[in-house]
Amino acid sequence: MPTGRVFHSAEHFQPSAGEPIRSVMTESPDAVVVAWHVQPGQTIAAHRHPQGQDTWTILSGRGQYQVDSEGHTESIREGDVVVATTGQVHGVHNDSDEPLVFISVVAPADAGYHPL
Repeated sequence: MPTGRVFHSAEHFQPSAGEPIRSVMTESPDAVVVAWHVQPGQTIAAHRHPQGQDTWTILSGRGQYQVDSEGHTESIREGDVVVATTGQVHGVHNDSDEPLVFISVVAPADAGYHPL
């Protein structure tokens, strides 16, 4: 019997020639789970979640993860788990020649979103 608790991430990734698409896999008051497919050269702009945490699990690819408002970055790649705690600046630029694919979990769901 299906429980509605198992999600197949491959069904949610949405490659786009424009901006990366935020594809919500599931949402509850506790968290929002999002599938991201970031094409080479694309960027998810730096932002903050003022009332919550954003945790990324990198499934494939690599990129430059922005860690502060000054634009400093750290390299991320397949297998990494990246955590932006409450209020921490984060974003990513795919500077590689392959897609950057990851799952983001924002908790709680009403963590808010503030672009820089």
